[in-house]
Amino acid sequence: MASFPDMETKVSTLATDMLAGYDMHAADFPSADATGLMTVFQSYLAAHTAHVDADAAARVATEDKNAALTALEAMMHTELKKSEVDVASDPEKLEYIGWGPRTPPSPIDPPGPPQKLDPIVQGPGIILLKWKFAPRHSGGTTRTYIIERRDEPSGGGEFGEWTQVGVAIETETTLREQPRGIQMEYRVKGINTGGESVPSNVAPVVL
Repeated sequence: MASFPDMETKVSTLATDMLAGYDMHAADFPSADATGLMTVFQSYLAAHTAHVDADAAARVATEDKNAALTALEAMMHTELKKSEVDVASDPEKLEYIGWGPRTPPSPIDPPGPPQKLDPIVQGPGIILLKWKFAPRHSGGTTRTYIIERRDEPSGGGEFGEWTQVGVAIETETTLREQPRGIQMEYRVKGINTGGESVPSNVAPVVL
């Protein structure tokens, strides 16, 4: 059995089909009020057209309003900048116009220390260094990693100074042309605009 449509377009299509059928086969449907149905259908069509026109007008009005708002915001930004210059020596006066001094940027914490630095020898003078992110909530977001190395003198003794030997964005990097046959130590530090982290664990390596 047919079911009554639940979409407006299909309701309109069914109404059109009913009116056409009642007109062409009036003898088969003597109880049908085709005239009343036509009147109600025409009222719907008029209301639908009015709704379409109103919706189009609303879209145009919204576009006009948004354009006017954009122009207003641009003008306000310009005037506020000028006013900030006018009272630069006493920015508290900006409160007279509902504005105020610029809020100083919040300081950014340096990153937390990278974790679990792991050296993996790849070949003569080649080493892959992998590490983990700093623990959550241990500092600011890391933007870049600095890889440092220090060497033990060939005859033994105290290690030299830490020297930057690489930079990475991801949590791994491959270093090539590294010294061979000596004891080396590697470490990694995270950096951002707030500063640099405490170094990672030290990883000893001999290539």
